[in-house]
Amino acid sequence: MHKLFYLALVLLTMSAVAQKTTFTHQDSLKGSITPQRAWWDLTHYDLDVAIDPEKEFISGTNTVTYKVLEPYQTLQIDLQEPMKLLSAVQNGKKLEIKKDGAAYFISLEAKQKKEALNNILLKFEGKPVVGARLPWDGGWTWQEDSNGMPFAANANQGIGSSIWWPNKDIPYDEADSLDLKISVPKGLMAVGNGRLIDSSKTEKTATYHWAVKNSINSYGISADIADYAHFSDTYKGEKGDLKLNFYVLKENLEKAKEQFKQVPLMLEAFEHWFGPYPFYEDGYKLVEVPYLGMEHQSNVTYGNRYANGYLGRDLSGTGWGLKFDFIIIHESGHEWFANNITNKDVADMWVHEGFTAYSENLYVDYYFGKEAAADYVIGTRGSIRNDRPIIGTYGVDNEGSGDMYYKGANVLHTLRQLIEDDDKWREILRGLNEQFYHKTVTTAQIEDYISKESGIDLTEFWDQYLRTTMIPELEYSIDKDTLKFRYVDIVEDFDMPVQVLVNKEKLWIYPSANWKTQSFDVSISEFQIDRNFYIESEELD
Repeated sequence: MHKLFYLALVLLTMSAVAQKTTFTHQDSLKGSITPQRAWWDLTHYDLDVAIDPEKEFISGTNTVTYKVLEPYQTLQIDLQEPMKLLSAVQNGKKLEIKKDGAAYFISLEAKQKKEALNNILLKFEGKPVVGARLPWDGGWTWQEDSNGMPFAANANQGIGSSIWWPNKDIPYDEADSLDLKISVPKGLMAVGNGRLIDSSKTEKTATYHWAVKNSINSYGISADIADYAHFSDTYKGEKGDLKLNFYVLKENLEKAKEQFKQVPLMLEAFEHWFGPYPFYEDGYKLVEVPYLGMEHQSNVTYGNRYANGYLGRDLSGTGWGLKFDFIIIHESGHEWFANNITNKDVADMWVHEGFTAYSENLYVDYYFGKEAAADYVIGTRGSIRNDRPIIGTYGVDNEGSGDMYYKGANVLHTLRQLIEDDDKWREILRGLNEQFYHKTVTTAQIEDYISKESGIDLTEFWDQYLRTTMIPELEYSIDKDTLKFRYVDIVEDFDMPVQVLVNKEKLWIYPSANWKTQSFDVSISEFQIDRNFYIESEELD
């Protein structure tokens, strides 16, 4: 039952738009690089917000600094109702704004000259959407701790960060840096991304200034509010000392000090596999929130009830999933895949979720061995539905199937077998994080890099697993000393080799769409397909 429960939750991460067969004008405005987005390069956000948990109300300003790539006089900013964009000001002049759904088109009066660095001041306010099932549907949640103190946070992957503040809400263009100032009622703490620069208090409010020195995707920007207890540590990693900060409800402080000992273990494993943590300058935080968790950059949020597994369950059904805290490992894995390497279009979100689901397997591998890791990732196949392709539709804010998680992980696990060299596989994973360091990418870039570095033409491999719902099926028959075999349910020219066990001897066979035969010196008494390959099989009479 746990797999079915988890699958239901995973499917909730796929927004309603992900299941559309037709798309709207608003889908295009949200998901495409419109002319009003294409001409300017986002460089910095200075986001200054006042958050009132009692009224569930947010107001503030966002100063957007940008570089002019090509002269153009209309700029698109996104902000979703019921939030309101009150004004846009440039060079002290209030500008004309035309609203089209969640898109605001701002007419700029000053001539936009190529290479110029300009800024625009946006003023906004409103009661943001409340998420019913954070983090699955997106929005804010306003709750209380056991002492009646406000306990509030946001998560907006999928729905978009414009659910609560105005920005360029599309993943291809990231801010190079961020200042985030959060004012909350006195007695509360507000935790944001990056490092705490300073804090100040008045008679009624407390303001916390957080700063991010690295590029950051918009959905990774978050604010978490509570009467927090704080403790810290230092991890000695590949790039030196990494500051670790933890913010939890006071009632959970002792439990957190014990459970969060897994953070250095996670960092050691992932730095081994993926390379240095990508945001040393901004530190690493793990912050308790009133929902399950999310991969907010340098501000990973946590709500897994201080227990191993996924809310106490093993998603693989093998027992290995209870050896680690799922949220600490999975959401932190996103620092490499989602925050360091970010998809340009959400249609390619498998780059975030497939690699990060696979990171769970690599964590198990690092601490418990290769066979345990294989048990784990193969165990997660029970959650795969093959309902839709992993890759969605481009340009319309359309995510692919929820299979991007564990089908993605099993595709990568299969690829590791094809490369047949764990040192090279590790070099490829680390190379991805170096080649695409702090960049936004397409699936094609990831595919091409792995194909080039592995020395294998993976064209049909990627097409088969990412762009169709078909799982290759190996049909075979055995006649004494002869094995006959072929693939069905495959794209044209798919010919992935696979390892098999014949009479206890491990060897490769090379199936394609055409029947092939292979003879052996003795009769075949035992035939088994290596479980690490994500294929199906059927023995024919």
